[in-house]
Amino acid sequence: MEYVLLIVGFVLLVKGADFFVDGASSIAAKLKIPSLIIGLTVVSLGTSLPEAAVSISASVNGNNGISLGNVIGSNIFNLLVVVGVSAIILHISTDKAIIKRDMPINIGITALLCVMLIDGMLSRIDAAVLLGCFALYMFILIRSAIKNRVEAEEQKVLSWKKSAVFTVVGVAAIIGGGQLVVNNASAIAISLGMGETLVGLTIVAVGTSLPELVTSIVAAKKGDSGIAMGNVIGSNIFNVLFIMGMTGVISPITADLAFFTDSGLLIAVSVVMFIFALTNGRTSRREGVISTLMYLAYVPFIIMRAYGVFGA
Repeated sequence: MEYVLLIVGFVLLVKGADFFVDGASSIAAKLKIPSLIIGLTVVSLGTSLPEAAVSISASVNGNNGISLGNVIGSNIFNLLVVVGVSAIILHISTDKAIIKRDMPINIGITALLCVMLIDGMLSRIDAAVLLGCFALYMFILIRSAIKNRVEAEEQKVLSWKKSAVFTVVGVAAIIGGGQLVVNNASAIAISLGMGETLVGLTIVAVGTSLPELVTSIVAAKKGDSGIAMGNVIGSNIFNVLFIMGMTGVISPITADLAFFTDSGLLIAVSVVMFIFALTNGRTSRREGVISTLMYLAYVPFIIMRAYGVFGA
């Protein structure tokens, strides 16, 4: 039964992402807001809801391995696979605003999280700081959206009613599909003997990142790089600042050396993707292939580490 529900979840994710991109793009055009801002806010927050639901639930239940592993694993997956696969389909042009503002912010807050985990714990004070940074980031985005409204180009869009319906239905399908995929994939993985930490870094992380993957691929195929790249960077920032902030406030999160290593790896990956974006202002197909291969190398590493090949 888990396998059937897993397939249903994938179908909901694909169709939900298609509806959501159309609805969000139309709303952006009608409000004269650049699609980049919509990608960094509405789309990224919507596609990150599965991560939020899983991590907060895990925090309430005291499952730190799944909670922290979900965020770190999802962010690594977003940068290497979501951007990588999207770039392979159609190279992703990177808006100057993302290069100058959002990618450096993403690197900075990831480094901040890494520093917070040095003592082996994300305390409530640490979490409160992350939430404060999230509020500041949202303020910056809203101010940018208001300032740049007139810069958005006119284009053929859906009616207000259809835009709203497409967006709401898309979000519902993405959230529902994401939960079906995560819950059933996790059940299958655990039944095969995988540990909580490994499940968090792999099955749950990939499962909750499927909305970002599908949404960015759909946006890339439609030629909307603003939503494709903005969705990924916005989701990563949301994951670190809001999700880790909320889960840490609910219950302090303990982290072992493996998590500290993975957060350090996330910083390195963020820097590499930043360098890719700086190259001619885009992530090319070749760089997309490199990114995807990096993730395919990362997965065997964490699996062997979990089973003691490299120690703790």
